[in-house]
Amino acid sequence: MTHQALRALPSVDRLVNQAQLHINDQLPRDELVRIARAVLHNVRTTANGEPPPALEELVAVVVAQAEQLLQPSLRPVINASGVVIQTNLGRAPLSAGALAAMQAVAQGYSNLEYDLAAGERGSRYDHLGAVLARLTGAEAALAVNNNAAAVLLVLACFCTGKEVLVSRGQAVEIGGGFRIPDVLRQSGARLVEVGTTNRTYARDYAEAITADTAAILTVHRSNFKIVGFTHEPHELELRHLAHEASLLWIDDWGSGSLLRSERYGLAAEDTIQDRVAAGCDIVCFSGDKLLGGPQSGLIVGGAELIARLRKHPLLRALRVDKLTLAALEATLLSYVRSRADQELPVWQMISATTDALQARAQAFATQLAEAGHSVEVLASESTVGGGSLPGETLPSVAVALPGPPAALHARLRQGSPAVVGRILENRLLLDFRTVLPEQATALLQAVRSALGQGLPTP
Repeated sequence: MTHQALRALPSVDRLVNQAQLHINDQLPRDELVRIARAVLHNVRTTANGEPPPALEELVAVVVAQAEQLLQPSLRPVINASGVVIQTNLGRAPLSAGALAAMQAVAQGYSNLEYDLAAGERGSRYDHLGAVLARLTGAEAALAVNNNAAAVLLVLACFCTGKEVLVSRGQAVEIGGGFRIPDVLRQSGARLVEVGTTNRTYARDYAEAITADTAAILTVHRSNFKIVGFTHEPHELELRHLAHEASLLWIDDWGSGSLLRSERYGLAAEDTIQDRVAAGCDIVCFSGDKLLGGPQSGLIVGGAELIARLRKHPLLRALRVDKLTLAALEATLLSYVRSRADQELPVWQMISATTDALQARAQAFATQLAEAGHSVEVLASESTVGGGSLPGETLPSVAVALPGPPAALHARLRQGSPAVVGRILENRLLLDFRTVLPEQATALLQAVRSALGQGLPTP
C-alpha cells in the first residue's frame, strides 16, 4: 500500500468511536482498541496496491470481531444426528430434576463437606454412596470425574507394581484414544494379555497367574463386537478363579446401564446390577452415558475396597464438584422412583415409539410446507452411541431437507442455535429421535432461516 493510501486509513481512535456506536458499550474501550489496531495492521500488511477499505467496511470488521469475542465458544446444539449419546455433542442431556438440583446448590452454599446433623466436617463422598449401593446391589460406592479416572484409581490403589490379567480381545481402544493398556501403564500396573483376540478361556487366565498377579480385569468392548468363532469364560468360572487365587475381579463396564436394554427393543446386555451379582469385586462405569447423568465415573463394590479407594491420595485429583454431585443424585433418584425412562432424556429418546416420532416429524414437515419448503418424511435408523450397545439400532423417523447436503449442513451448524444432522445417500437428514420435544420450535426456526436464504451451492 502506498504512503498516500496509508494516510487515508482512519485513526484507531476514529475507528473505535464508530464501532462503539454499534456494540452499545458491551466491550471495554481498550478491547476495541486492540481489535481496531489488529484490523488496521492486517490492512496495511495484506493490501497489494489496492485502495484502502472505506471507513464503513473497517467499522463492520471491527464490530464483527467484537461480537465474535463476546460469543461463548461452548454453546447449545440441537442434535438431529440420530445418535442418542453423541460423545462429540456432550453425551447425555440432563433431566429437569438434575438441572434444578444443580441450580439449587450453585446459587448459594451447600452441605458439600459438612455434616448438618453432627455440626462438623463431613465428606462429599457420603452424598451418593447409599443410593448407588441401593440401586446396584453393591455394598458401597464412589464417584470420580469420569470412567477413565475410575479405572485408573482402582488400578493405582490395588495393582501398582503388580500384574493384571486382561483378555487379548478386551485390550481395547475407545473414543479419544483411550486405551486400556495405556491406563494400566499410568497406574503402575503391568498388563498381562491372555487368550486370543476372539477366544479366551478360563484356563488362559489360570495359566497366567503368578505370585505377582493382583487382579483379573474384564472390559466392556464399548464400540465394537467380535462375532463368529468366539469364546469367553462364564462369569461363574471367573468368579471362582479369582477368588480361589485371592485375586480381585475388576470390571470396567463402560457405559453401564441400570435398566434392561431388551425392554426397549435392543439386544440384551448385563446391567450394573448383573455385574455386581456375578461376583465382580469392583465395577466401574460412566455416569454420563446410559445412566443419563453428568460426566462422572462411578465405582461400586465391597465396602472395604471402596473405603481403601476413599483414602487413596489420587482421589483428591479425581474428585467431583458439588454441581456434578447434585446432578448425579437427582439422576439416581429418578431410578429410585422407577421413572428413569420418563424423566431422563436419554431414556426418553431410547423409549420413544416410531408412531410418536412420525407424528412429530410430520408436524414439522407440515409447518415447513406452510413456509414454502417441501421436505420428505422417511423411515430412518438411530443408534445409542457413546460406546453403548455396539451394532444396535433403533427404528426412527427423519426429515430429509432439499438442496446440496454438505453446504446446507454447514449453514445449519453455523446458525443459532446450531443444528447437527447427518448426511446419508446425498441427503441431509434430521432424525427426530434425538431432537428433544422442547427444541421443536427452535429447530423449525433454524431450518426456516437456513432454507430462507435460498438453496446453497454445492
